[in-house]
Amino acid sequence: MLIKRKSIEAQANTKAGPAPDKAKSKPKAAAPRKPRFAPVTLSEQEGVRYLHFGTEWVQGAMRIRKPDWIELEYAQQMMSWMLFNRAPQHIVQLGLGTAALTKFSYRQFPAANVTAVELNPSVIAICHSMFKLPPEDARLSLLEMDADDFIHDEQRHGTIDALQVDLYDATARGPMLDTPEFYKACRDSLSEDGVMTVNLFGDHPSYAKNLKAMRYAFDQVVSLPEVHDGNVVAIAFRKAVDFDFPALYERAEEIKAATKLPAKSWVNGIKSNF
Repeated sequence: MLIKRKSIEAQANTKAGPAPDKAKSKPKAAAPRKPRFAPVTLSEQEGVRYLHFGTEWVQGAMRIRKPDWIELEYAQQMMSWMLFNRAPQHIVQLGLGTAALTKFSYRQFPAANVTAVELNPSVIAICHSMFKLPPEDARLSLLEMDADDFIHDEQRHGTIDALQVDLYDATARGPMLDTPEFYKACRDSLSEDGVMTVNLFGDHPSYAKNLKAMRYAFDQVVSLPEVHDGNVVAIAFRKAVDFDFPALYERAEEIKAATKLPAKSWVNGIKSNF
């Protein structure tokens, strides 16, 4: 979720056909309800391809000539956990978007397992076809499932080093999962020194609600400065951190040299919390 931009491929949801004649039909057990998704649509401008859910709201972006680069500033900030973990073993993304974070993590950390969780199969398909998402392999897993079910699975407790949460629908009214129970499950999923980053909407009532829920679940939470049209990335630590800013600035220079990401601005943003 990010800025507003008109889609060039708006579509309508397909409607179901007429119901069968009840007088001629035998009673059937109610089938499980399938989620109804907004249409997945695209737009392009100045060499950048954008993902939408049938609205002007941007759900992700990719510079066509640099498919593995993280184009949007808030998405770059979602990688700020790199300041605290040089060699993650398991990186998880809840909400695939254009797979920018998934692709970057997969390329940048060749020793790590990378898992992306996405409920909408059309998003997974379009990431493969239009956003250069590589196929699954021994390190890359793409799970078509509800992020809430994934994160509440006790088998995942203590297994994730970096958790990136970006869960928005077509209306962009705030994260779809935002309860204290959800964030507690996120905390439980992290390894001892695990870090979570979350995309929030700073000028929406959901912002304060999410921060309160995160602070209930995590030992420490800080926020980076607002970017774009209101995006605020929060960083949550399973275990409270004693911030060594000279060391963090040194680490930021290493990240910039290796990836070109503006990591110094992340440290500046963390410092502004104190």
